[in-house]
Amino acid sequence: MSIERFLNASFTEDAPLEGTTTKAILVRTEDFDPANTSSSLTRPSISIFLYRVDFNKTMRAAWSAVGNIDGRAHLPVDLHFLLTPWSENAESELRILGRAMQALETTPILGGPLLDPSGGFAPNESVQVILEEISTEAVMRTFDSLPTDYKLSVPYIARVLRIESKTAAPSPPVLTVASGHAQELG
Repeated sequence: MSIERFLNASFTEDAPLEGTTTKAILVRTEDFDPANTSSSLTRPSISIFLYRVDFNKTMRAAWSAVGNIDGRAHLPVDLHFLLTPWSENAESELRILGRAMQALETTPILGGPLLDPSGGFAPNESVQVILEEISTEAVMRTFDSLPTDYKLSVPYIARVLRIESKTAAPSPPVLTVASGHAQELG
């Protein structure tokens, strides 16, 4: 939602297509189906399709250690998504995609008021949104699983988001106490 909100604000400030409103829309798999009459995809627009959620391999151990101390679960995740432009012709689609990429390159870190309030972000949190390095073949394989033909898309990754438990787990009760003296072996 934060990316959708940010791109819509960027399109309002500097429209990719003159004389028309371009929208950024967070979509799900069903929205790609041309037969879906309730699809949120309209033209001109750019879809934001989350195709994979993965734990962040770099930060997982550090947040696990924090969780051990504060008793809360902290799961750092990366969100992998595709930006896909939708318009009546190729030139318009390229303008939409170019403007979206320009906005994300200019502001690669979303924090504070740029983050959607529904995310429950703390005031000091931020999310880095950067181009993801994956092959065209991998993008095409993603489209193989969607109910639409391949369209030009650019992969991005939003990192590091944390999924946290709402409350701290209580420390386990101490059931036995071992005490004694050291004995000499042998």
